[in-house]
Amino acid sequence: MYNIAVIPGDGIGKEVMEATINVLESLDIDFNFTYGEAGDECKENNGEALPDETIELAKNSDACLFGAAGETAADVIVRLRQELKLFTNLRPVKTYPNTNALFEDIDFMIVRENTEGMYIAKEEEYTEEGAIARRIITDKAERRIIDYAFQYAKNNNKSKVTGVHKANVLKITDGLFKEIFYEVAEEYKDEIDAEDFYVDATAIYLITRPKSFEVIVTTNLFGDILSDEGAGLVGGLGMIPSGNIGEDNALFEPVHGSAPDIAGQGIANPFAMMLSACMMLNYLGEYEAEERLNSAILNVLNEAKTLTPDLGGSSSTMEVTEAVKKAL
Repeated sequence: MYNIAVIPGDGIGKEVMEATINVLESLDIDFNFTYGEAGDECKENNGEALPDETIELAKNSDACLFGAAGETAADVIVRLRQELKLFTNLRPVKTYPNTNALFEDIDFMIVRENTEGMYIAKEEEYTEEGAIARRIITDKAERRIIDYAFQYAKNNNKSKVTGVHKANVLKITDGLFKEIFYEVAEEYKDEIDAEDFYVDATAIYLITRPKSFEVIVTTNLFGDILSDEGAGLVGGLGMIPSGNIGEDNALFEPVHGSAPDIAGQGIANPFAMMLSACMMLNYLGEYEAEERLNSAILNVLNEAKTLTPDLGGSSSTMEVTEAVKKAL
């Protein structure tokens, strides 16, 4: 039996989580789902966006599913990543049919360092003229994430890893990243090719030649921005799952946010949450179930009869859910 922490959060997070749990319960796997609170509504009711009980629930689970948070997102998801020591953020960028994708046959992974960089939130007021934010880059964290990227490439039959940085300007911090990148690449030179680009060049290449990428590894802020650009290539955030992986814990979430403009209408696209659940199944070693769920989602998208409004359809979240269950 797998103990799964479920944190629906705010807005459409609740709706897509309900849909995904509904689908997971139809699989022949023994899940024990335990629910925790977090987000705007939780803060309003309890005085804090992320209670200690929810953190402990996530820490003691085999994996965690997270829906979305509104204005408190930084207080919830960033802190969860820190508390659970989830040093890797995985953002697959993959083309699915009937999703308004700009290109066909895109399939690459962005591996993003999750614990340092600009997102350590070490900001301070400086003078009346402005403020300061610290950017921390350490040998340990960057070596760990770069090695993870090469291991991912090796384990998933990828032949190339691209390191992304801005070492021509950030000569010390990103200079260190680039140096470590090629030190790690040397260890895999017989199996995996390595290349590096500046982040601004990468932003262009994602548009002009996205099929040239297989695995991208980069620092926290750059990875966040490039991941959302990648989402724009393949139909928007409604189709992008993500995984946050550490040594002892893992959390899986869509990246579309709480979408208050459509919350409560029952029309949210559940595919990003369902695809995040696929990533969870892979993490748990349930590869057959992962393949079944991926195939069911693909079948529904190929038929294009049951799609939510963001994909050009008129179906509700639960109608899509029932279509996926039928395809299973």
